[in-house]
Amino acid sequence: MRACLAGDGGIGNPSSSTHYFGKLAADLIEQARSDIAALIGADPRELIFTSGATESDNLAILGIARGRGDHGRHLITSRIEHKAVLDPCKYLQKRGWQITWLEPQADGLIDPEALRRALRSDTQLVSIMHANNETGIVQDIAAIARLCREAGVLLHVDAAQSVGKLPLDVHALDIDLLSLSAHKMYGPKGIGALYVSARARPWLEPLTYGGGHERGLRPGTLATHQITGFAAAARLAANRLHRDAEQAASLVHEFKRNLADLAGVRFNDYREDHPERRLPGLVSVTFERVEGESLLAALPEIAVSSGAACDSASGEPSYVLRAQGVPVEWARSTLRVAFGRGNTTEQARLAATVIRRAVLQLRDRDADSVPAAVLAPDVVWAVGEAGSYREGMRVRCYLACDAHGRIAAVGFRAFTCPDLWRVLQAFERQWLGHRPEIADLGAPAQWALQFQVPIEKLGRLIRVEDAWRAAKEALESKHSRGDTRP
Repeated sequence: MRACLAGDGGIGNPSSSTHYFGKLAADLIEQARSDIAALIGADPRELIFTSGATESDNLAILGIARGRGDHGRHLITSRIEHKAVLDPCKYLQKRGWQITWLEPQADGLIDPEALRRALRSDTQLVSIMHANNETGIVQDIAAIARLCREAGVLLHVDAAQSVGKLPLDVHALDIDLLSLSAHKMYGPKGIGALYVSARARPWLEPLTYGGGHERGLRPGTLATHQITGFAAAARLAANRLHRDAEQAASLVHEFKRNLADLAGVRFNDYREDHPERRLPGLVSVTFERVEGESLLAALPEIAVSSGAACDSASGEPSYVLRAQGVPVEWARSTLRVAFGRGNTTEQARLAATVIRRAVLQLRDRDADSVPAAVLAPDVVWAVGEAGSYREGMRVRCYLACDAHGRIAAVGFRAFTCPDLWRVLQAFERQWLGHRPEIADLGAPAQWALQFQVPIEKLGRLIRVEDAWRAAKEALESKHSRGDTRP
């Protein structure tokens, strides 16, 4: 890529092949096209360059919808696809298309028989991913493709996660459209491709227009340096495929072995006795009674995500795990851990060690025991509770009063996010010395401003107020009964 950017290969427009610089760029691109096509068993002429798998998915789904809309308006996909597939399907649904959303089985696999039952005379396309980006579960694409051929329906496969990691031959599998992305195989970001079979080509319409590049399917000047980088990554992946897979599988085994004795751990990938049904380096692991956002914040030493990497900032439980029937409280407490070419056995052990430490610390914050400060001599205490694991926030407020009726201690146990922990720690100091009945709490909306808590977490702050009021009422009830016992 550096040589291309700094040398003659990056100067010319590959579409202007009448001069030396343009011809050199065009030659580099066509050689790259051949190298990338070889990785998936395709003819180079069947490969269209895009900006990545997201664009490829959109081109495949919306392009076929445009080209086949007059023949029928039914499309089949699954609930566990990447957002780059789900969102174009939802777009079509708003415009009159009927979408069948296949549900995965508990093991994450799509049942081919469910697909067979969903196929209709007006079905134009089936879109099922090869390997899931959150769980690593690998679908039986060969069986799905056979059903599509029998029904005369086109098949699109999002293979961004699997190309370069698992053997894949588009002709042997009889796939019509296949999306891939360079950065998923250690190539540069911002470049990908769409494989288009001869069967699908007449029906695929472009999404944008202007210049007729890439056989009229994707206009715009091609980025020679990105494409050559993509090809270099594809060549390396082809040469290292089995070696990389064995290394990644070994690292996953070591990681899981070091977490095996930790209670309340659930691995969401397919059974290890079926290695052909899972990506070798991806682990989806759930920790019961641990809030996911707090867990991520407690792991600065390692790079992991909660759910899909491009979706982990939302704070919402994984829709993939929810579709598999994983309870919402577990889905909120799930990490996506990926091991690759640059990782070592020592790093796999380190990942397990720091995750174990963080899990135990967070569970201790939510322990059933009473905080030590509340158990001081000569105090009366009570507890109030609000929220639940299912709603992503459970808090218990412990209030202790001395003989003069003043608050002697405030303690919290909670399953919650880091933003709320800052609030709880401040509150443990703020109310000391007050009488419970006159303690000025303010309002949750004021707390959000004071502690810079995102307003979408206001509901969690209200739960803190609920727990405080429940504890205060329990304490007042004790006093009214003359109950001075702890």
